[in-house]
Amino acid sequence: MRKIRQASESDLPVLQDIERAAGKPFAGIGMQAVADDDPPTLATLREFQRAGRAWVLPDDTDHPIAYLVLGLVDGNAHIDQVSVDPDHAGHRIGKGLIDHAVRWAKDQDLQAITLTTFTEVPWNGPYYERLGFHYLAPGAETPGLRELRAAESTHGLDRWPRACMRADLADWTFD
Repeated sequence: MRKIRQASESDLPVLQDIERAAGKPFAGIGMQAVADDDPPTLATLREFQRAGRAWVLPDDTDHPIAYLVLGLVDGNAHIDQVSVDPDHAGHRIGKGLIDHAVRWAKDQDLQAITLTTFTEVPWNGPYYERLGFHYLAPGAETPGLRELRAAESTHGLDRWPRACMRADLADWTFD
């Protein structure tokens, strides 16, 4: 396995392909709208890439097979998206990318990392919980997280149970 690296401009369309592929398994659990959802736009991905917060894990030919884009929400790191091509799932690639994001966040002296997720999808909420994230009660959500959740709701994602999660960086366990 190759080392995680910054995403390049030429990687961005590949990240969209990874996102489309990673979405397909949602169809098998009755979430066709999620499976059919458009990936982030090139402009959105470019913003993360230019800010230095878009990372890929490439295969041996330097072709990305997974990616993570990290935002900043209310003074914490926020995983905007982490996706692994399903052909490469089950090898802790997502965990490696999250570990990378946590290292970056610690280097920036941030205290926590957050995300939003489907609570009942095995490779979402339960997976992140095993990694060390915990669910935030709605009253514990920061203003920025509430804003993100509102946008997700407008986009139709609340058709399925969804929540914010947080992990304190001081407690993070690396692979």
